[in-house]
Amino acid sequence: MKVETLHPTLWRTCRVLANDTRLRIFARLVRKQPQSVSQLAEAGALTLPVASQSLRALESRGLLLVRRVRRRVEYRIPSAAEAGDLADLVAALKTVLRQEPPAITELIKLFTAFTHPSRIQIYRSLASGQKMQIPIRTPTPISARAQARHLGKLWARGYVELDEAGRCTVIQHPYELARALAALAAA
Repeated sequence: MKVETLHPTLWRTCRVLANDTRLRIFARLVRKQPQSVSQLAEAGALTLPVASQSLRALESRGLLLVRRVRRRVEYRIPSAAEAGDLADLVAALKTVLRQEPPAITELIKLFTAFTHPSRIQIYRSLASGQKMQIPIRTPTPISARAQARHLGKLWARGYVELDEAGRCTVIQHPYELARALAALAAA
């Protein structure tokens, strides 16, 4: 069975990234790489199992690369060529995480906009450029209540706007990382 690590499902990737511990580990790797599990665990005051599990989650989505050097396992962030479809997302995430201190809570909010496949389907429908009336007709039948909840998340995180008549449209997000996520969601 072949695993496509560089072409992950967006909602699963966002679920991995919408986590304080994993984002802090990624931030440490932005500042210095490669690093071993024990180095990252010590720097983050994490147990080895927690650090290892977090690193495996990031690696499974194509966000980290792993290399074994004798008994040591080292992790690093992939280059743009190695990241494939995730190159823009990885580059934007690296830019944000270089800031001191990184706004982890705000990043988690951006990622949670796309942690559900129905939200991505709704966003894709809206990204076609048309204004849509609520309820939106999507390829997957979901209730009007669920649509409203998903739209609420997209609106609260700055990806869509709603007018007084209940029409929604996709808007240009002010943050580069959010624009990279939106481009992946619209693709």
